[in-house]
Amino acid sequence: MRKFLLSLLSVLVSVSASAQFRTDRLVDVGRSALYYEDYVLSIQYFNQVILVKPYLYEPWFLRAVAKFYLDDYVGAEKDCSEAIRLNPYIPDLFELRGLCFIRQRKFDEAIADYDKTIEFNPYNKNLWFNRVLCKIEKKDYDAANADLDSMMTMWKTYSKAYSLKAEVCMQLKDTVAGAGYLDKSLEIDPYDGDTWAYRAMISLSQRKWKDADRQLSKAIHFKPNTAANYVNRALARYNINNLRGALADYDKAIEIDPNNFLAHYNRGQLRVQVGDDNRAIEDFNYVISLEPDNVMAIYNRALLLERTGDVYGAIRDYTKLIDQYPNFWAGLSNRARCYRKVGMTSKAELDEFRIFKAQLDKRYGRQQRWSKQKRDDVRKKSEIDFDKYNQLVVDDDNTVQHEYSTAYRGRVQDRKVDVVFLPMFQLSFSPYDNAVKSYQAYDNDVEKFNFGQKPRRKIYVRCGVKQLSEEQTKDVFALVDTLSAAIDASRDISKDKGLIIQRAVANSVVQNYADAVNDLTAYIQTDSTSSLAYWQRAVCQARMNEYDASRGTDVRLKTVGAIADLDRAVRLSPNNAYLYFDRGNLYASNKDYARAVEDYDMAVKLDPKLAEAYYNRGIANINLGKTDIGISDLSKAGELGLYDAYSAIKKFSKK
Repeated sequence: MRKFLLSLLSVLVSVSASAQFRTDRLVDVGRSALYYEDYVLSIQYFNQVILVKPYLYEPWFLRAVAKFYLDDYVGAEKDCSEAIRLNPYIPDLFELRGLCFIRQRKFDEAIADYDKTIEFNPYNKNLWFNRVLCKIEKKDYDAANADLDSMMTMWKTYSKAYSLKAEVCMQLKDTVAGAGYLDKSLEIDPYDGDTWAYRAMISLSQRKWKDADRQLSKAIHFKPNTAANYVNRALARYNINNLRGALADYDKAIEIDPNNFLAHYNRGQLRVQVGDDNRAIEDFNYVISLEPDNVMAIYNRALLLERTGDVYGAIRDYTKLIDQYPNFWAGLSNRARCYRKVGMTSKAELDEFRIFKAQLDKRYGRQQRWSKQKRDDVRKKSEIDFDKYNQLVVDDDNTVQHEYSTAYRGRVQDRKVDVVFLPMFQLSFSPYDNAVKSYQAYDNDVEKFNFGQKPRRKIYVRCGVKQLSEEQTKDVFALVDTLSAAIDASRDISKDKGLIIQRAVANSVVQNYADAVNDLTAYIQTDSTSSLAYWQRAVCQARMNEYDASRGTDVRLKTVGAIADLDRAVRLSPNNAYLYFDRGNLYASNKDYARAVEDYDMAVKLDPKLAEAYYNRGIANINLGKTDIGISDLSKAGELGLYDAYSAIKKFSKK
């Protein structure tokens, strides 16, 4: 009995250790998917851990992070709340839930979470900063002032505290004090684009156009991709008679934000002033497509259509205005004139009679007035005054948009990188599907494998990892389970080795690179002449290295190992252009751009239509200081259909 119990205990310990290892592995793989911004996939991994061990707070928290990046703030909030219930002593949980509350404009709840987080980290100024912003959103200026006074005491050189203090002063109509705090903020940190923009708002309100132009130029220098700064500078430039500069600013604002209402409307007004009527009509068309009932835009377009000869279009627009404002006498007069131009005399006379009757009514004191309700309707619209039809417009609430301070910036656009190389080619279940429609990725060894092994899913060559939907992810997980069962049931693994490489590809598709590497290592032990196995193992190891490096791990030796795998693959398949491309990427990741260029040269020699090789060679040459050669390569990539190359050309040409 004692032997039996000891044996049973050892089995239970073994099972427990195995389960612990599996959940740890799932959490780690989920973290990796989170790093690579495959949020749907990471949620699937965390779901598996939560299903097995719902009492662990970490998978709930990590799933909340993934949902936050997917803009599912309600779901992220619920997951954070569950994680807090399981472990209420982790400040990051409260901080993330606070951000979720902010996105839902639940500022009271956000403040409560920041109160809790500040209890854990009382000297984290970013937490104080976010809490003050929440209080400003609530218009609780006394509480915001109290926090700001504490911040300025604790961090005398924290410029953002002074800029927020200025904002509170402005909300309390103390412009002089606000300007003083902004000047203090800029004295501490003259490189803060938001503060320069806010300082310019004061200058605009005081009609100090030249000061506003200078301050907004500073803001644009430090934050060149904020459309509002260009719109506001255009207003300042217009008022100092710099029409060309104002038009250029509106063009830039629309380039950054194609749906910017103010930029389109005001550019239309400026185009009218310089006599560019047809293009002004285009701008007002766009404004009306955004706001179909914008009467000022409709009136402007009506005048322009009449001027350019589209009389019927002008009649349509005047009619829409008159239907909404029956006492719009200028509109009636204009429509009557248009009716006469197209020979509709009877309709013109009706409009003219309405105007004549109104003049008589006014003479005898019977002028029809708008009701109080009608006056209130007009006030609800942003200053509708047809006498001001040709003036520029500004926002009703012209303020600087603040960014909440957060470490949760996992998206590509938030990462500060010098250049971005296109990712490695690899084996996958998805065909090549980038913008180059005329090109199909093809490798002879891959086709031989598909023909000879007849895999359960056809294997393709593709550049980078395709993000899967939830259903697609479940399908691949099911395939992994099926292949695992077949491998376990095999009596001759050397005969059924194709199952191993299929499972490796499946694991890499769902970004479980550690298991994929293990499978590929096992495959290589069975068949050391497979270039596919070395190739895919190098790719998986490179993906693991990038993730590990982001966590501070030294991956130089592992990178050498991945390069060695590609060296072997090249020896086995010397005519495979993708192998040279991938090895070039590894050299580039080590900043060995000269050797990277050599490999890209070979890739292009083997496959002259490989646009990605031209693109990456262009980036590598630019890093070597050979900008002209690099731009030439980018141009070739664009010519082949990789249109992102043109954005890179624009960026580096400016440099």
